[in-house]
Amino acid sequence: MQNMRQSLDETDRRIAAALLASPRASWREVARCLGLSERTVVRHVAPLYADGTLRATVVRNPACFPHVIPIALRIRCRPNKILQVAHALARRSDTVWVDILGGGDEISTIFFLAGPEARNTLLLRDLPATEAVGTWTSHTLLRVFPTAFRWTAGLLSPDELAQLTPEPTPPTAPPAAADIDSALITALTEDGRATYTDLARRADTTALTARRRLDALVRGQVIRPATELDLALLGAHAEALLWIAVRPGALQETAQTLSAHPHVRFCAATTGPANLVVALAAADLGALYMFLTDSVGPLDGVTAIDTTPLLATVKRTGLIRR
Repeated sequence: MQNMRQSLDETDRRIAAALLASPRASWREVARCLGLSERTVVRHVAPLYADGTLRATVVRNPACFPHVIPIALRIRCRPNKILQVAHALARRSDTVWVDILGGGDEISTIFFLAGPEARNTLLLRDLPATEAVGTWTSHTLLRVFPTAFRWTAGLLSPDELAQLTPEPTPPTAPPAAADIDSALITALTEDGRATYTDLARRADTTALTARRRLDALVRGQVIRPATELDLALLGAHAEALLWIAVRPGALQETAQTLSAHPHVRFCAATTGPANLVVALAAADLGALYMFLTDSVGPLDGVTAIDTTPLLATVKRTGLIRR
């Protein structure tokens, strides 16, 4: 396997941004959006997927899987053991994000746990038995606000973004579960750009049925296609998690406002003293400061905020970062 890129040229960056906005867009659609030829797009993007700089997957919406309990954990660790703990968490199949925060003694991770027994095993047995772990706080994710998933590092104009992701119609109700769903989701988790022919083979169905079912799962927000890459390659050198306390009556409005901001990559209402968690990716610390003062500061419902910079990402969208 080739080494991942340490830098991208301007065309690479704009193509990567387009694939963040629309992870399953065809090369023709990407070319039309960016004013390039389809051949140019293929020439640039194929090596990025081949060496793992770009990876495609899908993420389940836990609200559509009643047995799944989504929680965010803030785990305090012994600094000399934090990488060991972070990589152990990343190897678990039920972790989605694993980040090292702050002063190098804290991990933030999002789990999709398979029911109350798995949750209790993690919180009452696994974490207490881990010697390197000191303390932790657990926050159940109550609602994820999807507008934040349109982050493109500011590399696409509003018109370009609209070409790739036209204003959506109201989401449809999640479709009733079908026998082929598990096979489709497993295949897409491994390769979010798998062809409909490949999906049909994995799900033992036809390509037309696979396409229709995938469209229904995406429209019903059962799954979300995602593109994974190191955001620093797109010029985002300041990532942070914001743990925000908001008055309950202002929670919905505050979350919708922040989730629509171009720096916000993830936004969810949670349980706990901080009832809103926001993942931010900005160009530098100055941009982070401006977000706190100009975007968060004027919001009347915000009563407290804890800003924790990201030092390293170990896992993102269910994929371990190499």
